[in-house]
Order: sequence, then structure tokens, then C-alpha cells
Amino acid sequence: MTIPAAVDFIAYDADRIAGQAGRVAVFITPDGKLDQGARRVNRLMKGALVRLAESPRFEKMKPGEAEVLSWPAGLAAEAVVAVKLDRRPDAATARAAGAALARAMGKGDLLVLAGTTARPDEIAFGLVLRAYAFRAHMTGDEARDTPGAVAMMVSRPEAAAEAWAPRAAAAEGVFFTRDLVSEPSNVLTTTEFAARLAEMRDLGLEVQVLEESDMEALGMGALLGVGHGSDSPSKMVVMEWKGGGDAAPLALVGKGVVFDTGGISIKPAGGMEDMTMDMGGAGVVAGVMRTLARRKAAANVVGLVGLVENMPSGRAQRPGDVVTSMKGDTIEVINTDAEGRLVLADVMWYAQKHFEPAAMIDLATLTGAIIIGLGHENAGVFSNDDAVCGDFLKAAAAEGEGAWRMPLGDAYDKLLKSRIADMKNVGGRTAGSITAAQFLQRFVEDGTPWIHLDIAGVALVKEETAFAPAGATGWGVRALDRLVRDRFEA
Repeated sequence: MTIPAAVDFIAYDADRIAGQAGRVAVFITPDGKLDQGARRVNRLMKGALVRLAESPRFEKMKPGEAEVLSWPAGLAAEAVVAVKLDRRPDAATARAAGAALARAMGKGDLLVLAGTTARPDEIAFGLVLRAYAFRAHMTGDEARDTPGAVAMMVSRPEAAAEAWAPRAAAAEGVFFTRDLVSEPSNVLTTTEFAARLAEMRDLGLEVQVLEESDMEALGMGALLGVGHGSDSPSKMVVMEWKGGGDAAPLALVGKGVVFDTGGISIKPAGGMEDMTMDMGGAGVVAGVMRTLARRKAAANVVGLVGLVENMPSGRAQRPGDVVTSMKGDTIEVINTDAEGRLVLADVMWYAQKHFEPAAMIDLATLTGAIIIGLGHENAGVFSNDDAVCGDFLKAAAAEGEGAWRMPLGDAYDKLLKSRIADMKNVGGRTAGSITAAQFLQRFVEDGTPWIHLDIAGVALVKEETAFAPAGATGWGVRALDRLVRDRFEA
């Protein structure tokens, strides 16, 4: 997997500053004050930082933004990166400053003169998240174009390193998710996906891989029907982290369609290459489980992912077919491109029957309709429980991951009525993301707090975001990790 950029927290060393290769970063407060490290650099540069701080350019800079001064006199570095930042920034601004450093750090090493600036761990978090690049399938110079080492001079290195540890775990989880979402489907088959998850046994997770025969015995006809047309075997992977004693676990359920042609209801060719990301929900679940294991979370969490490939063939599921779910409900398949909800229905039912979770959250790149409604700024949030939903929305807001609650209701549910089965898998063109959620709610037992996250618009984006380059974002790993910390840890 892609490894987050290494960050080393070190004590102040004036002698190192002048001879540092690569780039040196300094912080200037909005009122133009320099700390110890910045003053040292300013002297070596014959007052250049003071001139910057007094300039109209600096006045227009927002907190967290950076200015690059190339080939500074008096230093071995190729550039000095000056960041406008208060000495006591909030977490969001500190992360934004780190992201600005990542965009400005170039290919060499980076020495960050943080000094007494608060939240060096958050600065490092923003830097590492934005420094990500997926180059697994590149050759030549681009394959070697990776960030250098990052050293942060701080007043209390040990305390900064301790605060950084859980954020480093979260960064690794985000990177794991981004790698999975970025992989082409000829590499990340259902078998390869399951194998990568099984490797996390080394981190202390209990991992079980259920094969098609196991799921047939369980009666998981909804999930298995999706994969009938593919040569890749359908699988379900169960990952358990047991850090919370005897408490009932939080269940995280992810849609893992490694490629979605739409099946017999085949998609248009334009843009179909992006359907390598239709396993994004499973990718987020995997990233969260990796984070929890890395930071030894004091909580019980089980992650379950249904891994399938939706292909057209002589064996493929057809529009008009009726399948029977593990719950026992029958489903008329109106559109084979509405396959993710069929996968989730069986995995969600399994999660409840086998783990009796304290709450259940499913994630899926489920509907194009949610992109029409919310764009690429927010995931759609649907829930039957105001308290758990409210806690999730707070966690998402604290992590800067956009999320917006959407409605549920009986009027929408009626759109799923079938003439020949217990329900249809689609409700028509209107309210498509809502009727998809209504479908899933039919597989939530009474008394189980549940959240459905439609991440179709936020899992992969065409333009860079604050903390990710264009491509896979890893949206949801940070928010769910925070939710576990705030609500489920003992």
C-alpha cells in the first residue's frame, strides 16, 4: 500500500537550518510576528521574511495559505515556504496549513520550523493527507516522484509525537482506502480484495472470508445474484476488532462492487471506466478497520464487506428476475444496475443476526441521484435514529467531511411495491437516492440504530480537494474513526 509520508518531530537546532537541503517552512502570524525559527531564517535571508510580512501580498493571504520564496540567500535550501498561521490555530486551520505545505514541498526533504506553534500534529496530518499520490502503475520518473522526508522542529517533540500517533493511524487508513479505490479492476478482483483484507490479521484483526458456498448455505440470494455474470467469485469478508470488552459492537457494512458494468441493464460507455470505484463503501470500511487496529481503539467494531463484480453474460441476472434475500424477502429485479442495494441487504442482515450490533452504518457508492442532489461536496445521510445520526454529523463536521441528512418516509417506501414479489429493487426516477435508502431500511431490524451513507459523489472526484489530489478521497475514514472515539470507545 501507499505509505503516508514519514514525519519526525525534533527539537530546535539552529545549526541545521542554514544547511537544510530541499525546503524550509516557517510560520508568520497574521499580525506579522515571527517565532524563533522564522527569526533565524529572516536573519539569514537579510530581512526577507519581515518584508513579506509587511507586504500587501501577505495581507491578502488567508490563514493557512503559503508563499514560496525560491533560492533564498543565506540558506542551502532551494526555497523557503512561509505560512500565515496564528500561534494557537484551530484544528481545521492547522490542517489547512499542513495541506498548503504539501502542495509547496516539491520532491525533496522538508524542514518545518514549527517552534511553539500549537497543533503541530494537526499540521502534520494535513500535510500527510495532501501529500498522497497513487503511482502503483506508473513507470519511469513519475513512479519515483514521491515526497521526501518531513522533519518538524517543535518545542516539545515527545508530546507532539504522542499526539501525532492516532492521526498517523488515521492517515494510514485513509491511504489504504484511497489505494483500494484507485486500483483498476483487473488488479483488484474480488479475490485480491479479500486477500488484502485477510493480511490485516497481522494487525490484530480477526478476519473471516466467506465463499459462495457459505453464502448459498446462508440463503444470500440477493448478493449472489449480482455476481452470477462474472468469472470472479463473490465473497463476503468479516473483520472484527475487539478492543471494548463485552460491549455490543458497532457494525460497518460496505458495498464492494469491484467493477459495475450495470449488468444486463448495461451502462453507457462514456465514463464507465470510473466504475472501478464502485467498491468505495467497502474501501472505507477497510480503511476504518485498519485505523482502529493501528491505534488500538478501545471499542468493539465489526466491518463487513460484500465483494462482487456486476458483469453481463449468459449467466447474468436479468431484469424481471426474482431473488430471495437472506432475510427471506423476495425482490423483483427491475434494473440490474441497482445492484449495490442487493449486496448490502444480505450483508446488513447477516451483520444483525450474527453480531447484534449496538448500531449499524452502511456505506455505498449507491446512486447517481445523490450527486444530482448534493454534488461532490456532501455524502447523503439517511437514518432511523436521531441520536446516532447527530453524533455522526458532528464527527463529520469536526473532520471537515461534508455530510447532509436526507429524508425517509412511508410515501417513498410505497414506490417499491412490486406486482409479483415482496418489493422491487428500484422505485422509479423520482427520489432515487431516497428510495434506495428505503429499500435498505427494509433490512434493518426494529431497535437497531442505523445510518446509510450514500458516498457516490464524494468517494472519487475529478478535481483536487483540500486534503487530497484529484481521484480517490478516502472520505469517511476520518469521520467514522472520530465517531468511534467519541461514542463507542470504553
